[in-house]
Amino acid sequence: MQLVIRDLSKTYPNGTQALKNVSLTVPPGMFGLLGPNGAGKSTLMRIVATLQEPDEGSVRLGTTDVLREKEEVRRTLGYLPQSFGFYARARADRLLEHFALLKGIFEPGVRRDVVESLFRQTNLWEVRRERLGTFSGGMRQRFGVAVALLGNPKLIIVDEPTAGLDPAERVRFLNLLSEIGEESVVILSTHIVEDVEELCSRMAIIDRGEILFEAEPPRAIAELRGRIWRRNVTRLELPVVEREQAVISTKLLAGRTIVHVHAETSPGAEFEPVEPDLKDVYFSVMGGHYGRGSTLQARMAEAAS
Repeated sequence: MQLVIRDLSKTYPNGTQALKNVSLTVPPGMFGLLGPNGAGKSTLMRIVATLQEPDEGSVRLGTTDVLREKEEVRRTLGYLPQSFGFYARARADRLLEHFALLKGIFEPGVRRDVVESLFRQTNLWEVRRERLGTFSGGMRQRFGVAVALLGNPKLIIVDEPTAGLDPAERVRFLNLLSEIGEESVVILSTHIVEDVEELCSRMAIIDRGEILFEAEPPRAIAELRGRIWRRNVTRLELPVVEREQAVISTKLLAGRTIVHVHAETSPGAEFEPVEPDLKDVYFSVMGGHYGRGSTLQARMAEAAS
């Protein structure tokens, strides 16, 4: 089963065009939707989650028309939005049982087994009787995953799941997502490049409502080998380098500025070649440089025509 999105557009009453003819094919497994804040990620996720209507386009999950058969989709959907309300005074086990009832798990013994399994899977078993108001941000996110996994969903959407988590909680959460992404279509919507690099077998980059790029992360990275160059510059040198070179990113380290430049050949003796990563892919695409000399982009354009 795969998710197929075709020519999806959405304009809000204030004139903001959130999506512009978005088309994606999302296979089973972890799919990363990467883009800056305001790129249209959440609008796309809400439409796929049947919470919002597009102006145009279609969405299909297998043979199901997502836009017309909403109840059918909701029976097989797990959704963890960027922010969700929770009852601070409620005990975690009682609230998860309540959500299980809403999901149609009526038989007490089955419901008890499902709730126990999900608490163990999300590493919340020891705190299941505690009130949600005492949970850390990462624990609340893992509880949200437990709710999203009720009913063995075939489509799981997680929107900016690691934003605001400390490093330890982020690692726990990413490990959990990697476990659940084996048998379902899982869309990870985020602006954090590392989340996609660590988890996703396919990815797309969206900005200003348009899909700019779609690929497998390892292949996208491989296409940049020999095209990313690094140099340490002073604050006074930086404007000159930015005028003369295709600077895709800058980073301050130990009082010095490190620039990454996209170029087909060495931009100068002061630059050294760098083994690229997904951040270099992301910044190259966002800067409009990735397609230059890229055989992957050429193959993608040929396949789409």
